[in-house]
Amino acid sequence: MGRHSSPARRRPRRVWAVLGVLVVLGGAGWIAADVVRDQGGCDRPAVVRVAAAPGVAPAVAQVARRVAQTECAAFEVNAVDSAAVAQSLALPGGEIRPDVWIPESTLQLRRAKGVGASGIAGGISIASSPVVFALTEEAAAGLGWPGRAPSWSDVLGAPGLALGVPDPGRDPAGLSALIGIRAAVAAADTHAAALRRLSPNAVPTTDDLFARLADRTLAGFPVSENALLRYNVRNGVAGTQSGLVATYQAEAPALDYPFAVLGGAGEAQRTAAGALLSALLGLEGSNALANAGFRTPDGRYLRDGAAQNVSDRTQPSPAVPTDADVDALLGQWARINSSSRARVLIDVSGSMDVEVPGTGQTRMQLTTDAAARALSLFKPTSEGSVWEFATRLDGDRDYREVLPMRPVSDHLASGAAERLRAIQATPDGDTGLYDTVLAAYQLASAEWQAGRLNLVIVLTDGRNDDADGISRDALVAELAKLADPARPVAIIGIGIGPDVDVAELAAITTPTGGQTFVAPDPARITDVFYGALARLTGA
Repeated sequence: MGRHSSPARRRPRRVWAVLGVLVVLGGAGWIAADVVRDQGGCDRPAVVRVAAAPGVAPAVAQVARRVAQTECAAFEVNAVDSAAVAQSLALPGGEIRPDVWIPESTLQLRRAKGVGASGIAGGISIASSPVVFALTEEAAAGLGWPGRAPSWSDVLGAPGLALGVPDPGRDPAGLSALIGIRAAVAAADTHAAALRRLSPNAVPTTDDLFARLADRTLAGFPVSENALLRYNVRNGVAGTQSGLVATYQAEAPALDYPFAVLGGAGEAQRTAAGALLSALLGLEGSNALANAGFRTPDGRYLRDGAAQNVSDRTQPSPAVPTDADVDALLGQWARINSSSRARVLIDVSGSMDVEVPGTGQTRMQLTTDAAARALSLFKPTSEGSVWEFATRLDGDRDYREVLPMRPVSDHLASGAAERLRAIQATPDGDTGLYDTVLAAYQLASAEWQAGRLNLVIVLTDGRNDDADGISRDALVAELAKLADPARPVAIIGIGIGPDVDVAELAAITTPTGGQTFVAPDPARITDVFYGALARLTGA
């Protein structure tokens, strides 16, 4: 990966040209396939097929023309979407079979190899471009720009900003953004909420995000610095829109544009490819890439052949994450984009009315406030229902419905948070835990929906003390019978306070593949509840 300057010393800016002339090659060469074929002065030149990421392809083609004048080689430089190259290399008989591949990121080389693409080894970086969070000037001004430099945490925490992201599974800028966001917003609850904000506006590529700027439906999104520069230059020439402001996050890996010679290349192609690589790393190639708005592999700009720091110091880009880390990040993102169907059971027995020392609030108040605020952790298309339980709340039943099963967006719009905060403990109520859990699990299993996280979430401060209800052994046996790996419904137990029976909760959750979380100090219920939901929703 490349290097980029420290965000503590960088100021976000609107850029029209940076340390030289940013050359926009004609037509749709930046974003569409553009074949350049040049051949040297020999009878049988080696034909080298180069598949380059669209942003870097024009500069590569420019250098290839010069190399072809002195080498016995002909270069076909194609601007090709890197995801399409990876897919083709992984399929027998794929149509795209280059001798050289220059994707945006080393991560794409590794991911392609991981899904079965053959002939891929490491690559040598020819350029770099940090991944930035681009903001409209209006949005940046709302965060103090140009007087102060907004951070990614400022951007992600700002209310009212419509934010998007390129698909992290397809676009390396999106994956780099996930790594940067994890560093910028570390707390589990705020991290989950930040990813949720991006999810509704997740699109396949950064080009799709730029297209949405025209209708003013987005205020910002992660993108490579190079793509932002090119956007600003185009709009500066056209004069139709204001530019974008770049904000930086040190932990977001830069795109590093590796030059990889693939296994299918012959000896003559390898020799010619080596000449092209040398030219790209030399003065002429570095200048061509700099004029196209790229940094050097170590994160600096070139001007008049000399490397220039963007600020008075640079720092290395973070290490490329491991495959396991990338898998975890993408799995997390997939869960964030999955809707849930959750039934939340809140204990309203008499012990929940105990005041928590030092807070001035009862266990009940702390619990319902946490539940109300946690609504925002669920995707708006998720569905949720809330029951309260004690003993004999509804005739002989130990539970009753507070909120019906409806989309979370509907609950938020209809004042559900305040209805949750209004839940009161039942002074003489005992804890009818077992009967309530069984009823909720039976209903959740019967109403199971594919494509969703189907959950039963239990919040309680004690243990079952309903002598007239089902026994623990009978409950566990019934749950084991109902649990179906093909239609999974997990029970999540959240124990509140010092009297909770952890072994009891674990016995209930284990047969369903669920988990148990405990907040011995009820004042920390918010942290525990948020942490539990964040794990369930992928953060």
